Amino acid sequence: MSQDFVVAIPARYAASRLPGKPLRELAGEPLVLHVARRALAAGAREVWIATDDQRIADALKDSGVQVAMTSPDHASGTDRLAECADLAGWRDDEVVVNLQGDEPFAPAAGIVAVAQTLRDSGAEMSTLAVAVTEVETLFDPNAVKLVRAANGNALYFSRAPIPWPRDAFAKDRERMPGGGEWLRHIGIYGYRAGFLRKFAKMRPGRLEQIESLEQLRALEAGYRIAVGISPEAFPPGVDTPEDLARAEAFLAAQDAAGAAGEGAANKNPAGRGG
Repeated sequence: MSQDFVVAIPARYAASRLPGKPLRELAGEPLVLHVARRALAAGAREVWIATDDQRIADALKDSGVQVAMTSPDHASGTDRLAECADLAGWRDDEVVVNLQGDEPFAPAAGIVAVAQTLRDSGAEMSTLAVAVTEVETLFDPNAVKLVRAANGNALYFSRAPIPWPRDAFAKDRERMPGGGEWLRHIGIYGYRAGFLRKFAKMRPGRLEQIESLEQLRALEAGYRIAVGISPEAFPPGVDTPEDLARAEAFLAAQDAAGAAGEGAANKNPAGRGG
C-alpha cells in the first residue's frame, strides 16, 4: 500500500573507495537497482534516484523509479537531494526519506519507520539506531554512536564510544558493559523537503568538521533530530570491494536457505500428515 512519503537515493558514480559503485553488479544486477527495490518495497509514493551519470539512469530504465539528473559538483548526497527536491517539484511539507545508495538490504520496515518517526516527533529531522551488542562496535570509529534525550531526540553523534561507562571501562574494556543503553546510528534520514533545502544551504559546522558527521551540522545549529529504534536490523552496506563480496555471500546464503525451505515444504506440504 502506498505511503505518504517519498524516498530519494543519492547515487554518485565516482565513489572514492569503490569507483562506479552504483553500477557494480550484485547477483548479476546493478547495486543501485537493489537499493531502489528496497525503497519500492517500503511502499513509498515516489522513489527517486538523484545521480550525476547517464549510465546510472540507463540502468534504472523500466524499474519503476524516477531519475533526477543532478550536478556532478555536489559536495554531499544531501546537496544532491536538495537539487532533486527542486527538480521533482516537492512541496516544502513533503516527507522525504534519504536512503543511501549503498544499502541493498535496507529493510522496508526501517524505511517506513524513519518517515513515521519524523511525523510523530515534529522534529526537523529523523533517523534510526540499533542497540550495540559488541564492545568492538563501541570502539570502531566507522560505527557511529549516538546518545538521545528522554524524549527521543538526539543529543550527540560521535565516532567515539558514547556514553563512556567510566567505572566499567576502568576495570575492563574487553567486555560489553551492562546496565546502560548504547546505540549505533543507522545512516538513513527523514526530513521535510523545505528543511532539506535549508540544510543544504547551511555552512558546515565546527563539530561536523571535527567528526566528519554531516548530521552534527543540524544539532550545532539548534535543530532537532528525532531518533527511532529500527524495527529490524540493517545488514551492512557496500562501500568497498570486500563489502561487495560479503553482500554476494549474504545473498547466496539467503538463496540457499530459501531453496532448502522450499525443498522441505515439498517433502511435507502443509495439511498433509508426516
